[in-house]
Amino acid sequence: MKKTFALLVLPLALAGCTSITNLTPSRLTRNSDGLYRVEAAWRTREQAIRPESIKPMVMVGFETYEMRPELVVSNRWETFIPVKADQSLLHYRFKFDFLRNAISAPQADSKMSSEFSLEIVDKRAPAK
Repeated sequence: MKKTFALLVLPLALAGCTSITNLTPSRLTRNSDGLYRVEAAWRTREQAIRPESIKPMVMVGFETYEMRPELVVSNRWETFIPVKADQSLLHYRFKFDFLRNAISAPQADSKMSSEFSLEIVDKRAPAK
């Protein structure tokens, strides 16, 4: 009985794999406009998630920045985050909100990444 149950549960556990991968470098050179591109990949095997309902965002403290899909690669999302000129470290998370099919009606759900850090470094002056 236990073996049969394990064999039935294993495909369900594997089918529910969802991951958020940070594609942003951990260090970027400071630029003049103060906007820095962050990018994430979303992968899921869950059949119950409605792909058209996915709403990704980047969370920096209490601020959120809506992400948009990349045009060239599917399942990749990007946005630009403002960083103050005197700030050299930024902590952020990715959050993906989506609808999941359910028996009575679709249900709202979300997945959040762990925290990431982005270091902003100043350009070095050329050696004389």
